[in-house]
Amino acid sequence: MDSSNGYHHHQQQQYGEKRFGASQKDRVRRGTRGGRSRDLRDGHGHGHGGGTVGVRVSEQQQRPPTDFDMAYFHSYAHVGIHEEMIKDRVRTETYRAAIMQHQSSIAGKVVVDVGCGTGILSIFCAQAGAKRVYAVDASEIAVQANEVVKANNLSDTIIVLHGRVEDVEIDEEVDVIISEWMGYMLLYESMLGSVITARDRWLKQGGLILPSNATLYMAPITHSDRYNESIDFWRNVYGIDMSAMLPLAKQCAFEEPCVETITGENVLTWPHVVKHVDCYTITINELESVTTRYKFKSMMRAPLHGFAFWFDVEFTGPCVSPTINHTPSSLVDNNHIDGSQRKKRANPNEALVLSTAPEDPPTHWQQTLIYFYDPIEVEQDQFIEGSVTLSQSKENARFMNIHLEYASGGRSFIKESVMR
Repeated sequence: MDSSNGYHHHQQQQYGEKRFGASQKDRVRRGTRGGRSRDLRDGHGHGHGGGTVGVRVSEQQQRPPTDFDMAYFHSYAHVGIHEEMIKDRVRTETYRAAIMQHQSSIAGKVVVDVGCGTGILSIFCAQAGAKRVYAVDASEIAVQANEVVKANNLSDTIIVLHGRVEDVEIDEEVDVIISEWMGYMLLYESMLGSVITARDRWLKQGGLILPSNATLYMAPITHSDRYNESIDFWRNVYGIDMSAMLPLAKQCAFEEPCVETITGENVLTWPHVVKHVDCYTITINELESVTTRYKFKSMMRAPLHGFAFWFDVEFTGPCVSPTINHTPSSLVDNNHIDGSQRKKRANPNEALVLSTAPEDPPTHWQQTLIYFYDPIEVEQDQFIEGSVTLSQSKENARFMNIHLEYASGGRSFIKESVMR
């Protein structure tokens, strides 16, 4: 198998070399994160418990916070991250609409907001009539969240808990769990584990989880403009042949996943379901590694530059939590050839959807792109097949190792990268 297109051996040497400190955070924002950062990432229950407002911290802690946890949550105490996330209107307004759509399940009930950030989702739940909301966050932003709650005269309803979901103590079962846990490529940053922990600790039988399920998709893409800007530029620079820069330029531009916005025109085929997540049943062990095999059929002749990943989440109740046999993405047809079981919803109004698909309104998640170092020319109806494995890094479970195998036109390749 040809590994040169993915610099396979070089990539293996990259594992474990970099640490997540201040410089790493800046590098991630410039590179992997495409200049973006995250909100409500500051707890989801995984960070350092720096004190509790309103409820005691359990004496019997689970896994103690690591140095990665400490650095991670310190980086997300900055107000700019929350401002950026709240200004993502697609995200924030969809959550508010979902809360109001399920108001009958929230009014008069007990809610846990996992990773509350500035507390905006907790306040939405209080406005929907929640009897009590436990707003849990491990970042120092919890202090500001508590002040926001006071300023809105909601201290009798919302209890801010500064600590990890594993550590804080809630002395009652809860009716609803709400969380904005999704990372790039859905599973990056491993925040879903905190929702699972909260579910297993506190959720009543038949309780509500918002969002209730999620689906991660992938599809091959062509993106000549991006490749030309980053790579072909060096072939002629003010009349000078600087093609000697190409290997380094490819490595710097495409070694790690890129968070960018593409359109449906960049997508060569119907997408493949990488992973379906049912928040009511998924286990923490399932998050350690996800593998899927795919087989695509190109709808056009074009250079294949890599693969795009995106996701959507649905806000449905526990009794109608869907299975893998659905997708809200309009890119997916019912006559796909890769073997995944999925179909369009019969009634688009039966569930509220937050989508990050290329053809939908853009969000801060954008799409995650895995670029090849060299494109592959594919003909219309040519097959593209292989497998992808997403696994939590042993260096830091918040990082994600990506092992991509792909073959087309009689050639096969491996691309390995780390999303830090």
